[in-house]
Amino acid sequence: MTLRKFAGLGALLSLVMPSLAMAADEVAAPVLNSGDTAWMLTSTALVLFMTIPGLALFYGGMVRSKNILSVMMQCFAITGLISILWVIYGYSIAFDTTGMEQGVVNFNSFFGGMGKAFLAGVTPSSLTGPAALFPEAVFITFQMTFAIITPALIVGAFAERMKFSAMLIFMGIWFTLVYAPIAHMVWSGNGGLMWDWGVLDFAGGTVVHINAGVAGLICCLVLGKRKGFPTTPMAPHNLGYTLMGAAMLWVGWFGFNAGSAAAANGTAGMAMLVTQIATAAAALGWMFAEWVTHGKPSALGIASGVVAGLVAVTPAAGTVGPMGALVIGLAAGVVCFFCATTLKRKLGYDDSLDAFGVHGIGGILGAILTGVFAAPALGGFGTVTDIGAQVWVQLKGVGFTVIYTAIITYIILKVLDAVMGLRVTEEEEAVGIDLALHNERGYNL
Repeated sequence: MTLRKFAGLGALLSLVMPSLAMAADEVAAPVLNSGDTAWMLTSTALVLFMTIPGLALFYGGMVRSKNILSVMMQCFAITGLISILWVIYGYSIAFDTTGMEQGVVNFNSFFGGMGKAFLAGVTPSSLTGPAALFPEAVFITFQMTFAIITPALIVGAFAERMKFSAMLIFMGIWFTLVYAPIAHMVWSGNGGLMWDWGVLDFAGGTVVHINAGVAGLICCLVLGKRKGFPTTPMAPHNLGYTLMGAAMLWVGWFGFNAGSAAAANGTAGMAMLVTQIATAAAALGWMFAEWVTHGKPSALGIASGVVAGLVAVTPAAGTVGPMGALVIGLAAGVVCFFCATTLKRKLGYDDSLDAFGVHGIGGILGAILTGVFAAPALGGFGTVTDIGAQVWVQLKGVGFTVIYTAIITYIILKVLDAVMGLRVTEEEEAVGIDLALHNERGYNL
């Protein structure tokens, strides 16, 4: 009787154990989270919306009417070019972690491997995220939109004077040698140079804004001033477009910052809140600074203040609290106003649409203040316990990015200038780039 009981138990276990093993495998396997996936899909669309049409309108309205199509064309062409380069090798350079080891500085601390070139191994079932909760294809596209807007921001510095062909080649090389490596150093994880330093950059203050702003400054210095600058009036031809573009950037930035949480969670919610607070504060800060300085507030000023606030809160969005965001926004509005007006006039460089004054300066300011307001002692949600030490780390990250980007950008530009020339002719500049290079007019009256 006892043997029969054991035999029956054995038969039962033989039936149950495979089911238990299968259940354990199902629990251990990563499972797609539809909520996180939906939020990341939405965020990706919002970030692309920031470039086309947001940035295209924002920049297009600020140039003279004879150059509006050239600026918009550059934004669209960059979107296409970087999308393809991202797929071929950009994603791999930025996020392939082959050969990386925490605390070890080697080639792969600066450049990712090529294991993800041509998106090798990516399938509909490939998952990624903080807990592998949404499709890797979505993450690839999300990060692609960051890679798109960064070189597009540089356009504002050399608007109205760079050849379209030279622009395309410059952007392709710059993306390869500057954007993708900086993204890798900051965001790729253990073994990445600035990741191991402990640099805090939640959504791209270093990777996107300092990077683009410094590159823009080098571009406008190498190309030289627009013909007639600063004595010839070069007023924006359609500030309505600029305000609409700024509004699109404001809305799209929620995908930029809150989407960088890579999940639909409390961090994303707080990132959305602090983005709104900092942006509103910067808009008012710029407006009142201009009002006091020049006697009247301007539409261009408040639009610029909006972007300055968005830029400055970007690195801090995942760690700063509401009051820290308020301080960052106010500081960005006032500081960027004086850098884009007084400082630019004193130094005499022709940053056409203030790419450096807003993105470069705003990114630097935001990166440094992140080290301050990420501290829980000041209402932040980071792990900063020694503010002085974290500010030093942030300064290292800023300094490295500024130096690396400036040197590589300068070399690329000088080589291209020697090989094919960077600038349109004086006649083409006088006629307008729309007609001279694209055989079109923005307005046919």
